[in-house]
Amino acid sequence: MKNKKNRINLKYGTLLTIFYIGISTSFAQNKMSTEEVAKLIANRIINSTTYLFENKKTAETYKSVKDLPLSSDVQVQSKYNQWHYTNGVTNIALMELGNKIKVKQYEEYVLKNINFILNEGNLFFFKKMYDQAFLKGGWNAVRNVSWHMYFRGKRLDDNGPMGACLIDLQRKYPNPAFLNYINQTAEHLNENEPRLADGTIARIWPHENTIWADDSFMAISFLSRMGQFTGDNKYFTDAANQILKYNKYLWCKEKQIYYHCFHTDTKEHGVAHWSRANGWIFMAQADLLARMPKDHPMRQAVIDNFKEQASGVARYQGASGLWHQLLDKPDSYDEITGSSMFVFGLARGVKEGWIHPDFIYVAEQGLKGIMSKITPQGDVTAICVGTGIMPSIKYYYNRPTQENDPMGEGPVLRALVEMIDAPRYNEISAEKQYDKIGNNR
Repeated sequence: MKNKKNRINLKYGTLLTIFYIGISTSFAQNKMSTEEVAKLIANRIINSTTYLFENKKTAETYKSVKDLPLSSDVQVQSKYNQWHYTNGVTNIALMELGNKIKVKQYEEYVLKNINFILNEGNLFFFKKMYDQAFLKGGWNAVRNVSWHMYFRGKRLDDNGPMGACLIDLQRKYPNPAFLNYINQTAEHLNENEPRLADGTIARIWPHENTIWADDSFMAISFLSRMGQFTGDNKYFTDAANQILKYNKYLWCKEKQIYYHCFHTDTKEHGVAHWSRANGWIFMAQADLLARMPKDHPMRQAVIDNFKEQASGVARYQGASGLWHQLLDKPDSYDEITGSSMFVFGLARGVKEGWIHPDFIYVAEQGLKGIMSKITPQGDVTAICVGTGIMPSIKYYYNRPTQENDPMGEGPVLRALVEMIDAPRYNEISAEKQYDKIGNNR
């Protein structure tokens, strides 16, 4: 009997602890403004970035690798110093935060990160390691080399968003190394990126010429900025064509959301309406419309497409304010990256007048959901890990989540930044409309 009583007390104490943790977390978040939460996350990222290299076998660390003998055990220590599309999105978000709140610290952090990679003499060490690894084991072997995506340059994941963030930097801090990479990325997109006969960007895996929703952002983040940077309309035209072609191949008219992919060989869609895939397309359109000339002949078509997606996205928001990992599957988990991309796009769309002001209510509820997944320490949770394409819905259900990774931090920061100065939802009062109704009695 005593053991039973102890178990009851233990259970009650555990529940009480969970209850108070929940209250304190909610209380801490409710006391903080959107700007304060964004700064909390951004400052945690800055403070955890080491600018060091580490020997994974001996745990020795180095400030520079210029004079080190080649060793495959040596890698960049911090994930925030990697060359990866997720870092490109986070760099963009940090610069947007700095611009929004007029704090130079955030763009200076991005500048320091990029210079650490491109302008401090460490590239040559990893290029030699990359070349050695490729000779020994081909494309699979180079994946273990730090900054391998910089050297590989074979896909948009390698160069699209990182090239985009470099354009943003180059406009403020001109640098030959930045410009060189921007031009290389433009050449890749214009000349080498795999495309269908109609110009649609497609990957040659998992089926040859598979259209991935992800690539809308991987390409358009760069194309839209390149159009703005150079003044050449061909980049805006290419970006707009990508949006409209992706809509042709991936849009599900019945559900009003996008499929993750389309296999051109079998003429079949993939199995999933994956949240982040839809988010990539939505965020890509917002980036394009923010930069596209007002008189561009394809602008209205992109706005109409954006409106249609906004309307579809709003219908799948969950009770928490977040969207599910699989948009049309309420039994899949709440996921923060796709949700953040939707909040970002909805907020920007309302502010720019591309969509009806009512959509800000959807964004406000989404913001509440996002805040519920951010701890008082600025840790970002519920981030779905990197996700490829698989022919089973179970694969998407079972993708694990992670915490504090650029995969999620960039989209979350972009959403928070857009919501800092977003208008509040205002419902039209019925009482204020009564006088407009005729009285025939």
